[in-house]
Amino acid sequence: MTIKILAVAFLALALTACESSSENANSNENKPAATSPAAATPATAASPASSPVASPAASTTLKAGDKVKVTLNGSASNATVVSVDEKAGKATVKIQGQKEDKTVAISAVSKQQ
Repeated sequence: MTIKILAVAFLALALTACESSSENANSNENKPAATSPAAATPATAASPASSPVASPAASTTLKAGDKVKVTLNGSASNATVVSVDEKAGKATVKIQGQKEDKTVAISAVSKQQ
């Protein structure tokens, strides 16, 4: 009896997954965007000009050898920057007391004063 119930549940799930809906009938279909990218570009370009305060990411540039604090799993640890990949938004750091280097997001790194 249990096998029959599981078989029916599996078939129902399989049919639901294969069923095409009217929203996603063709995922390759060209649809007009809700907002055009050209309209969004001037707003983002005007934003830095009207705001004199620089973003924290732009004001803190990291380089190899910098002493930093890294937030991992909710706790801050002292570390030294080994390398920075700004395109990927990642930094490789050597945490004090650990043998291996860790790659973390630049947002998790704060420069020590």
